[in-house]
Amino acid sequence: MPLLQPPHSPELNPIERLWQYLKKSLHNELFSCLQDLRTRIQQLFEQLTFEQVMSISSYNFILEALFYAASY
Repeated sequence: MPLLQPPHSPELNPIERLWQYLKKSLHNELFSCLQDLRTRIQQLFEQLTFEQVMSISSYNFILEALFYAASY
């Protein structure tokens, strides 16, 4: 059974926390073109470990809801 999220609630989307983390690394950098920005973001993604991604993007209440839903 899918768990529905309310519309217009990006704070419930785990990727938003990952983007916040990445933006902190980019906040003082200037890029001459969009491709330079894409390259830098790719570098940042490649540096992340699986454990870091899980730590950054996990929400306890979402995990609890998923475990609860899976038990039915």
